[in-house]
Amino acid sequence: SLMPLGESATVHALFKDNSFDKRYGRLRLWGSIGFIAMVLIAGELFQREGIELYPIVGAVVLIFLALVTFRLHEPKMERRKMVKGELLIVLFNPDVRWFLLSGFFMVFAHAALYVFYSLYLADLGYDKFEIGLFWALGVAAEVIFFYFQSKVLSRLDAEVVLQLAFGVGVFRFILIAFFPFTWVLILAQLMHAATFGAHHSAATKLLQRWFTGPLQARGQALMATVSYGLGGTLGGLVAGWLWEATQPRNVFVMAALACGLAGMAIGKLRPRHYPAR
Repeated sequence: SLMPLGESATVHALFKDNSFDKRYGRLRLWGSIGFIAMVLIAGELFQREGIELYPIVGAVVLIFLALVTFRLHEPKMERRKMVKGELLIVLFNPDVRWFLLSGFFMVFAHAALYVFYSLYLADLGYDKFEIGLFWALGVAAEVIFFYFQSKVLSRLDAEVVLQLAFGVGVFRFILIAFFPFTWVLILAQLMHAATFGAHHSAATKLLQRWFTGPLQARGQALMATVSYGLGGTLGGLVAGWLWEATQPRNVFVMAALACGLAGMAIGKLRPRHYPAR
């Protein structure tokens, strides 16, 4: 529930200043840095002291987050009230449904990665430290993309970036499934810059085409629900069944197919007509 609200306030402030392309990535990369820092620090702590410390660590982090939040200056948000039926009009837009479906399939695909990639690497003979390096490499790749995001989104339409991300996703998961050599797996992890970083930035930008003003928070919440809620949950369940019933590589074959379906969905968006210059 915190993420859609935070994203909504951030995106609104950046779009109002026409600085989304330039500044969003520079802000978002700190989330990735925080993630890997927490994994490394908390992981080492839990390894030594036990998982029983998890509630305490979680509470301390949330308290610190609350203190930081109180120090933020509230951006000047648009106070326009939502017109009755405005949300339904947006939801009945076929482009919105295709966009949400593409997000569903992309996170569906990544559920295989988040749930089973470490087990897959362990089966290939990598130890815990090496597996951790693979994950750190993927996060480093997304951080680099977020830092240079402005150079991508200022040159390419969000739809094009999404199509490229889905195409890279197909290639990435095929490599993981059928070519599990160290250098190939390293290359595949570097592609996280596209399949997560580029996809997240472009999807967040494209969402503003339909969900603006008082609809922003609802749009962010809807995207999170459809993508991470439904897509992540169902993707994990299907991947779990494939892992148990078939060969482990089929989990990533499924992920590649899901990325392909995501690309087909975003390809259904109606072309925009720009005024002649």
